[in-house]
Amino acid sequence: MPKKMPVYIQMHNQMREWINTGEWKEGEKVPSERDLALRFDVSRMTARQAVNTLVDEGLLERRRGSGTFVALEKVREKMSGVPSFTETVERQGKVPASKLVAFHTKPASISEAEKLQIEHNEEVLIMERIRSADGIPICYEVATIPYKYVHDLSKEQITQHLFKTLEVEKGMRVERAEQTISATWASESIAEMLGIKRGSSVLRLRQVSYSQDDTPFEYVRSQYVGDRYEFFLEAAKK
Repeated sequence: MPKKMPVYIQMHNQMREWINTGEWKEGEKVPSERDLALRFDVSRMTARQAVNTLVDEGLLERRRGSGTFVALEKVREKMSGVPSFTETVERQGKVPASKLVAFHTKPASISEAEKLQIEHNEEVLIMERIRSADGIPICYEVATIPYKYVHDLSKEQITQHLFKTLEVEKGMRVERAEQTISATWASESIAEMLGIKRGSSVLRLRQVSYSQDDTPFEYVRSQYVGDRYEFFLEAAKK
């Protein structure tokens, strides 16, 4: 029996629809969390959770001292390769580590369903982690994975060796990834988890990983501490 859709996801889906249809226009300031809570008859915490999901997806953006706005369309630059946080950290002679913050299943939001090309409301696994290098927090990440791909795997296999486990156990090899990087600032909860000040600059990465048959199997939203991590792009003249 399908799980009942959480209220914050219902809010997320409705607000996303307002953005897509132009009811909330690009660059427009959206109602405050208090006003949204009253409009949807929910708690402010639920309203904040719904807004946070849209901020993480890059559809809304917070501006210090001004409020929350519908995000402006950004210029995209294609990056090559499928990044691995663990491998990147190890290549620099540092020790990578992950702290599991949350690990649970839920119905997919419309955004998650579209990114993963699955049915709306299909069950997905959510994995939230804080990634560190030499004990210093580097990024907070939220990974969404269709539960049908991992339902028979152990928690350790998923949290520690997902790509390797999928290749060995399922024959699913990561072939490519689509990535979007943008700049934002740390919310109070993100700042606390990463040990930085609220409002510090962070780099937001959204990534969809695809298997060898071009099936999307992981949708990740990450926030990297701006002065602790940088992305490097090497381009060659054609």
